[in-house]
Amino acid sequence: MNNCYITSTGSFLPGEPIKNKNIANYLGATLGESKVKEKILKVNGIQTRHYALDENQNATHSAYELAAKAVENCLPPATNSEISPESKVEYLSAGTTNAPLIAPGITSLLHDELNKQGIINHAVEINSNSGICSSGAQAFVNASRSVKSGDVEKAVCVGVEQPSVILKSKAFRPSYDVATIFKNVRTSKWFMSTFLRFMLSDGAGAFLLEQEPSQEGHSLRIDWTYSRSFANEAPLCMKLSRKPSPILSQDINILSEHMPRLSEKAVEEALAKHDETLANYTAILPHMSSYYFEKTVTKIVAKLSPYKEVKHWTNLRTAGNTGAASIYIMLDEYMKTQPVHKGDKLLLFVPESGQFNFVLMSLTVV
Repeated sequence: MNNCYITSTGSFLPGEPIKNKNIANYLGATLGESKVKEKILKVNGIQTRHYALDENQNATHSAYELAAKAVENCLPPATNSEISPESKVEYLSAGTTNAPLIAPGITSLLHDELNKQGIINHAVEINSNSGICSSGAQAFVNASRSVKSGDVEKAVCVGVEQPSVILKSKAFRPSYDVATIFKNVRTSKWFMSTFLRFMLSDGAGAFLLEQEPSQEGHSLRIDWTYSRSFANEAPLCMKLSRKPSPILSQDINILSEHMPRLSEKAVEEALAKHDETLANYTAILPHMSSYYFEKTVTKIVAKLSPYKEVKHWTNLRTAGNTGAASIYIMLDEYMKTQPVHKGDKLLLFVPESGQFNFVLMSLTVV
């Protein structure tokens, strides 16, 4: 079995950071949301986010263009300009919640966009991943396995999200189940969709994976990955429906009931399987949809590392919740802005509330 290293990271957040008070300038406003907007924003703790929209709600980029920008920012200039075939990326893997086309897979269209941009203009093996937040992480898992197996020497994995296209007021068509709204807003179909307008935003990130570490700067050795679905233990929580029009919804009552318990279980089982303790790690980078779940992260750390404080780090407050792209955007910023030393161990943790799928990735700085 070969080693696999993240030798470069890149991300792309479209446009300028959008403050809470300016969200409506881009997403518009919908009926009734003013009654819940401020409370949602206070709970999630996000202060700025990015939209691939102008102030007329016209898209400034497609999801494929967002992803291509992230790949361009990830790849060193010479990666695909050298003549030798072995110098080129051989495997391209991507994941997202809402690809513009249902088929073909997102990676096929991304490959086409990368070719148009002159970034990857040769044939590659592709892998497309669907889902919600964990789809980008699964793209990473699959790409790393391809490199570790020896099938390919270089792979690129990508996470991308563009929820603004279905959350903007010109496209947003929630269910106004009036009786339920008046009885209990939190259980209404209207709320389950509307609150996501203030939770989700656009962005993309990419990693370059290779069998050898980079000769310049730090690389991250992938020690292990762990991916588990607990759909056998919990009901459907978050979904994207296509009929009669695309609508994304999440049941926050199911979320709060099952996410803390299953998050702890996933971390505990992943560490046990690889004979590790949380105390081995320098930092945890958790994907959180909201700062509401920071207490869950703190509780897990306190239980699994009682004698050593293990910090957690996130850029949720400033980058926003970019779903499948968040772990890429997070690691890219961490590596470029935080003190990083050889031997540091990082644990990436991606919990998905779709029907509770979890991905963990253990990395060591070399």
